[in-house]
Amino acid sequence: MSQGTTFTQYIAELGSKNPQIPASLLVSVANACKLIAKQVEQGALAGIIGSAGSGNVQGETQQKLDIISNDILLEACGLDSTLAGMASEEMETIFPANKNGSFLLLFDPLDGSSNIDVNVSIGTIFSILKKQSTGELSEKDFLQAGCDQVASGYVVYGPQTTLVYTTGQGVHMFTLDHETNEFLLIKENIQISPDTKEFAINMSNMRHWDVPVKRYVDECLAGAEGARKKDFNMRWIASMVADVHRILCRGGVFMYPWDKRDPSKPGKLRLMYEANPMSFLIEQAGGASVNGKDRIMTLPAEKLHQRVSVVLGSKNEVDLIQKYHQGS
Repeated sequence: MSQGTTFTQYIAELGSKNPQIPASLLVSVANACKLIAKQVEQGALAGIIGSAGSGNVQGETQQKLDIISNDILLEACGLDSTLAGMASEEMETIFPANKNGSFLLLFDPLDGSSNIDVNVSIGTIFSILKKQSTGELSEKDFLQAGCDQVASGYVVYGPQTTLVYTTGQGVHMFTLDHETNEFLLIKENIQISPDTKEFAINMSNMRHWDVPVKRYVDECLAGAEGARKKDFNMRWIASMVADVHRILCRGGVFMYPWDKRDPSKPGKLRLMYEANPMSFLIEQAGGASVNGKDRIMTLPAEKLHQRVSVVLGSKNEVDLIQKYHQGS
């Protein structure tokens, strides 16, 4: 379609060709994110910057905008007749919607919320699954592998408010026009270069990493004089949405690996709310996504707030990191 096509028009045409696409739900998510964008823009002017004085199910401090964004998504999407239920990173259990709904929505309402106070890009991540059972909604309905997703995406609230999504037919990007309050198409069928000279990781945790991650980063830092024979740049925004958005736009590799501080946890990021939806996007754009050894999209979902290590981005770099984890 031509640049400037609205997201609503784009999804309507897609839905007319494929009734299995969660068309109305995707539009509901986009509309909810427009409301979140307005709240993010108001920030301190509306008195909604800072801690809410509460914690989420993971024990992390909630920001006021975490709670506001979560409530907006629940209210706006809950009205969609195709939606059976929702699960959120901010809630301990599931949220039923419509008994006759056929889709499930999972989301991180405001990823990177620790960056709110300093005005760095943050975002909303979402994943849509098909409800497989015909009975009463339960947590088990949500426990599906990433490869079972029917759609995923994110909205990044930065210099522009940009929506990126996939339904398994490529990755497409829309930017919010504030004059019309519509998301307008800017790029279709985004592809990530298989090679890169950029990596993103929190270097302050270097002493805690496992050997394969240390090996890869050391080789990057050695530059043209080292084994890789080229210089690398490091980027780290501490907002997964912002880091993944950069990778989709210009390539790179993002790493949030397992580390030794809490050996019992396989990682910090959430499989259902962050890793799976971002992996779907990255793979659809020609990239790769693994937990170190295995493809993230095939990992069994065992609980709503399951954690996982994440390495994603340009395919040749991810393949190399995976090779190191597999002992090569």
